[in-house]
Amino acid sequence: MLKKLREYVEYMRTQFIKQILEGEGIQVLLKSSSGIGQEYFGSGVMYDIYVSEEEYEIANLIVEKFEKGGIILDELKKTPLYEKHKELGAKMGEFAGWELPLWYTSIIDEHKAVRENVGIFDVSHMGELFVEGREAESCLNYLITNNVSKLEVGDILYSPMCNEQGGIIDDLLVYRISTDSFMLVVNASNTDKDFNWVVNNSKTFDVEVSNKSHEYSLISFQGPKVQEQLQKYLKEIDLEKFNYFTFKEIELEGENVLISRTGYTGEDGFEIYLSPKIVVKVWDNLINLTREVDGKPCGLGSRDTLRFEAKLLLYGNDIDETTTPLEANIKWTIDFSKDFIGKGALLSQMEEGIKRKLVGIEIFDKMPVRHGNEIYNNNDENIGYVTSGLKSPTLNKNLALGYVSIPYSSIGSKLTIINRNKRLSAQVVKTPFYRGSVKSNK
Repeated sequence: MLKKLREYVEYMRTQFIKQILEGEGIQVLLKSSSGIGQEYFGSGVMYDIYVSEEEYEIANLIVEKFEKGGIILDELKKTPLYEKHKELGAKMGEFAGWELPLWYTSIIDEHKAVRENVGIFDVSHMGELFVEGREAESCLNYLITNNVSKLEVGDILYSPMCNEQGGIIDDLLVYRISTDSFMLVVNASNTDKDFNWVVNNSKTFDVEVSNKSHEYSLISFQGPKVQEQLQKYLKEIDLEKFNYFTFKEIELEGENVLISRTGYTGEDGFEIYLSPKIVVKVWDNLINLTREVDGKPCGLGSRDTLRFEAKLLLYGNDIDETTTPLEANIKWTIDFSKDFIGKGALLSQMEEGIKRKLVGIEIFDKMPVRHGNEIYNNNDENIGYVTSGLKSPTLNKNLALGYVSIPYSSIGSKLTIINRNKRLSAQVVKTPFYRGSVKSNK
């Protein structure tokens, strides 16, 4: 059972407390009086911090020590574009130990800009790990559930990386740089954990593993007008022939950079991995191209609402080490024809039949639901919980993702979600909730 530890009206203070407790190994659940899309801003919003009953007393002592000035927080990391964000009037906040833009004008404005025109994101906090050597391909096939052998040089693959129990350590992208060199793009909150996992589980392979995150900045350029605008800057490449989930190494502003046709928004997009030395110049050029079509710089707030509508999973919310790829409904990322960590557990789960599944949900009420809200059937039996929820800016509906027991996972199944002691009628619906301009090779 969870127990409320504190409530605050300041988002940043909530994040500081969360950072402290998680640094002590205490799991934290945040709830607010608004949906996830509102969670980054808004006057009058209360932020509640919950911990398990077993950890409540120690957590309370830790927070009391912090409030009395006895704990010093680690300084938040900043990307090379930090001063640019301040100049643009960004509201900054903490995420995974980084101080990043939450929004510039508003989450809704930025969400709309990406859906209709162009949005530009600084995602330099993402981690870049490299696995290189004679047995790099075999090593990666052992580490992840998907199959890197099908990648040509210049191809990209999405895959979970699981533990022995089939739980998801992280979901990541694999870039095949050459025959024996691969780049893994991992979630910022998991960079150190992933690096240690890869190092510890690659010792029997003839490979070198390195964390080169500090060598890269990353800009994401997203929206239906992104190709025509980026083509004005990258004149030597024909972007029309640039396939989805592929990348090229090119020269830009006097340096070699890597550009991929990828994104986390449900719209067409490109992402540029580049040196911190040139990132400010490239950012300024892309900002000008963004403004030409009424686009906007965008923060983490709209990045979350955009990915949610497209049912792009968020690690720590929709998936984690307690969930498997089968339960998360991404079985297509598993290749059982090869050996990999967690294969036995996943095969057993598949043979026995999964007990729960991640589904899309529509809520028939004005009140949005939030991460952690419990889900019930019509007999008042608890059958699951919400992982992500918000009022969709594009569809103007209250929607959610959540794990529910298999008998209630079919489209059309009637559900009840409890939020702030209110019973909300809901129903399982088809996902993704929204399909945009994102390209496909199929």
